[in-house]
Amino acid sequence: MSTDGNAKTFVFFPEGAFGPTNNCIGIAEVLRDRGHRVVFVIEESFAGTLAAKGFEEALMRLSPAPEAAEEPGQFWKDFVRETLPVFRTTTFEQLEGFIKPVWEELIAGATYVDERLREIWDEVQPDVIVQDNVVAFPAVPASGRPWVRIMSCNPLEMRDAALPPTFSGMPTADPSGRIAFRHRYRDLLRPLQQSFSALCEERGAPALGEMEFIHESPWLNLFVYPEETDYPRSKPLAATWHRLDTCVRDSGEPYALPEAVRMRPGDSDRSRLLYLSLGSLGSADIELMNRLTELLSRSPHRVLVSTGPQGEEVVLHERMTGASFLPQPAILPQVDLVITHGGNNTVTESFLFGAPMLVLPLFWDQHDNAQRVQETGFGVRLATYTFSEMEFFTALDRLLFDTGLHERSAALSKRLLANPGTSRAADLLERLARTGAPVLD
Repeated sequence: MSTDGNAKTFVFFPEGAFGPTNNCIGIAEVLRDRGHRVVFVIEESFAGTLAAKGFEEALMRLSPAPEAAEEPGQFWKDFVRETLPVFRTTTFEQLEGFIKPVWEELIAGATYVDERLREIWDEVQPDVIVQDNVVAFPAVPASGRPWVRIMSCNPLEMRDAALPPTFSGMPTADPSGRIAFRHRYRDLLRPLQQSFSALCEERGAPALGEMEFIHESPWLNLFVYPEETDYPRSKPLAATWHRLDTCVRDSGEPYALPEAVRMRPGDSDRSRLLYLSLGSLGSADIELMNRLTELLSRSPHRVLVSTGPQGEEVVLHERMTGASFLPQPAILPQVDLVITHGGNNTVTESFLFGAPMLVLPLFWDQHDNAQRVQETGFGVRLATYTFSEMEFFTALDRLLFDTGLHERSAALSKRLLANPGTSRAADLLERLARTGAPVLD
């Protein structure tokens, strides 16, 4: 039951993708188990997915309904598939080819759904609204209700002049190129940002900060990244910001390894269990997925593959098995290495379970996560489309057989497992619901 004997209503409003949704589920499960009412605001394509986990659903759309039936997150799957060639360009080039179009689509969605969100607040009467989005939804701050921002992307989203620019994938130790990147970002996006800020004000929300696309909550802000791998800031975040080292949902039933990837007599003593996942969006690049499975077929290792929504096109070889969806939190404790696109959920979950990472970033904050994983020594970043076979196999050997790395990863995992971010987040949310005052410590 709820810790103070007074059940509250929490609305969770995650971005329409599996990463942010799963992030919110972990916190929501704790609140539900404490006796609170939890309602998820989700796109119609996700209808039923949260109800199956025991939550109420309030449905909305970010764009007019299509004629054909949709899968969960279908809009972004289609968007990424159509922009695949852009992922082969530099992060500087992606500013115009990918980042700007994404902001445009996000803003269009926030504008389209505004009235529906206000209807939902009136219907549900939440005590606290929790959003995990990268773009502002004016209806949230305009509600007058306490609301929480979860920032589940790389921490560079909280900008700092002494750190690399968001989306750049640049190192922390080398400032070269930062000024040009920031100027290009500003030149491309200032008119869009200013018009969106004006729209927020028209809809009853505060103006946005300089070159920001989302508000900071005056009540409570949460970010997800282990302290050991976070960035050294030139000035501290506001007192309303609180760290969640990780935020992982309940893994549910244990995952039994399929026969195809279990150790067998005659297997090499160097055989290890690998997990390959480029996320529900990154796995749309079938050419890249098949290059990876072909390379891995020439190693002594066994491989679990999250094949994604087009899984029938991914070629699986001997000693591999996969499915379009796999229970990642149940799998990660069993694997020796994760090959990932660098999405924030996969990165922080790999930290939690002590799995080193080979990171092949594609877009958005994945470049920043890949760079941070490498420079903190918990993995290797490769150039996603131009790495050589030698680089690939050298990275595998280094990550699988580096004793020092495994000791550091195990130590980090032990600390994180003892301090679940889901419980910490639930405590903070309950405090806000109870007091209605900013959560400052």
